[in-house]
Amino acid sequence: MATTPNNNKHSYHSLWSITRGHRTLYVLATLCSTLAIVGLMAVPVIAMYAIDVVENQDFGFANRYLQQLANYFGASTPFASYLIVSAIVGVVVTIFASVLQFLRGRLSAVASEGFARRLREALYDHTNHAQAKFFDHEEVGDLVQRCTSDVETLRQFMHNDVDALARALLLVFVMVPILVWRHATLTFYSVMLLPIIVAGGIFFFRFVAKLFKAADEAEGKLTAVLQENLTGVRVVQAFAREDFEYQRFDRENKNYRDKYIRMTNYESWYWGTSDFVCAVQIGIVTIGGGYLLSLGQLTTGELFVFITLSSIVVWRIRQLIDVVEHAGKTLVSLERVKYLLNAEQEPVQQRPKEPRTQGQIVFANVSLAYNDTAEHLKSIDLTIEPGEKIGIVGPPGSGKSTLIRALLRFYPIKNGYISLDGKDIHDFDVDWLRQQIACVLQEPFLFSRTVRENLLLGKRDANDQELVDATKKSLMHETIMDFPNGYNTRIGERGVNLSGGQRQRLALARALVSKAPVLILDDVLSGVDTHTENEILANLASKEHQPTTIIVAHRLTTIRNVDRIVVMEHGHIVQVGTHVQLFAEPGPYRELCDIQGLLDETIQYETELAANG
Repeated sequence: MATTPNNNKHSYHSLWSITRGHRTLYVLATLCSTLAIVGLMAVPVIAMYAIDVVENQDFGFANRYLQQLANYFGASTPFASYLIVSAIVGVVVTIFASVLQFLRGRLSAVASEGFARRLREALYDHTNHAQAKFFDHEEVGDLVQRCTSDVETLRQFMHNDVDALARALLLVFVMVPILVWRHATLTFYSVMLLPIIVAGGIFFFRFVAKLFKAADEAEGKLTAVLQENLTGVRVVQAFAREDFEYQRFDRENKNYRDKYIRMTNYESWYWGTSDFVCAVQIGIVTIGGGYLLSLGQLTTGELFVFITLSSIVVWRIRQLIDVVEHAGKTLVSLERVKYLLNAEQEPVQQRPKEPRTQGQIVFANVSLAYNDTAEHLKSIDLTIEPGEKIGIVGPPGSGKSTLIRALLRFYPIKNGYISLDGKDIHDFDVDWLRQQIACVLQEPFLFSRTVRENLLLGKRDANDQELVDATKKSLMHETIMDFPNGYNTRIGERGVNLSGGQRQRLALARALVSKAPVLILDDVLSGVDTHTENEILANLASKEHQPTTIIVAHRLTTIRNVDRIVVMEHGHIVQVGTHVQLFAEPGPYRELCDIQGLLDETIQYETELAANG
């Protein structure tokens, strides 16, 4: 069955693709912003006519539409009426421009927030569906940084700078020709320093992008240290390592501060310099215009409008460089975000759901290696019949947990195949496959939710009786009823309010709720005493529900009643048999028994009883 990667659900590889569905709002926001700027530019033009009319007492300088309006309201005092009408029209145009700016802000905010929400959802979805190997070398804090701070950088750019870029370009390509039409020489004075501003901005953009990337990565490391220490705060306190961890945090904090200050120092230097150049540019226009005015080549109104409009052009182009700098930061954040979006996804098979599995599992010549390193499973051959209970033992690093990960398709196998009811597990939809397997991992993870919500992860539509039955089997029901709010008690981050054994028993109950055909227990009873362990194992052996069970254990008491025991060493299966068979012959299992000292008298008694017939 052909498979397809799961990264087509949110195929975002550029800012343009992420804005899909919000582009109309951005266009409208840009249009409102542009019209507002045009309106604001009209105000100095209105003032130009008014200044020239009043100064020269000559309506030959007047705008005919404003003159007609002035004559309508005050023909007896034409110059005063013209000045008043010009002021009123200027105020109305300014109010109109302000309304357009409000609409621009509203439209841009709606679009950018929708953009950010879509991007966060895409990142969350990609992270949830990323292959397990992706997380082997990633820090959670840095991933959180990519999903929050980097997304916020992108959101701010889309909100503040997209239409600013359009406005600046419009001013360059529209206003400069208009200024040339009004007076070519003065227009030259107006733009003579702009090449310096633009060239400096391009150079600064390339430089500051590297500084921002370093600062962003330093912030990611800082977030990772903070997240790690908050998660493991009890371990830190237990070992009295508060001062050591504080110094570690302080180093990363200072590193981030130094990189950020270095970046802002360069920014301050650049913006101060560019502001000075812009002021000099306006000064040149003022001096040059004053000289042309003295020669009679320019009216006072024309000088005013040139100074005003050239100032707008200069500062908008300066703003364009600001946008370019923000774009440099945005590109860095975009690359960090795309790193998550491009993470290799678990494959998705489009096929009908299979009927509930019977639970036969076959490992046929299976080999597996993490990240192309040395093989962690080597030529594994093992058949597990439906309803059979298998125990897996071996020293640390022998491949016990890796065998489970291969069955769950957390990692791709290198050679061989694994089948379920005679079909290769890679021919099944991965979600369906994992629904057939209830797994309690070696380090059970509990969410910072209520007991009930954690249990419902095993089966979303489970009723109260099913939850109670599962917790009774794991000997957790009475403990839960002692909690202040029973099943509605919040258990804290990772179940911090529970003991290690309670966390294991709650995780076991969560798996039992699902009543899956295959049950995997990866060293799940290591945190409980032998008496509790015996009761739980007796409950699991009840005839009510007999799934195919794989128990990974270090304590031999856990697997004494299984049908077969599999012994692993260095990624190989070295022995398979019952406890009595394996104990009777020299080998790794016998050595494990000797190391543990056969402390469980029950095992000793059962072994002697079986040996004597």
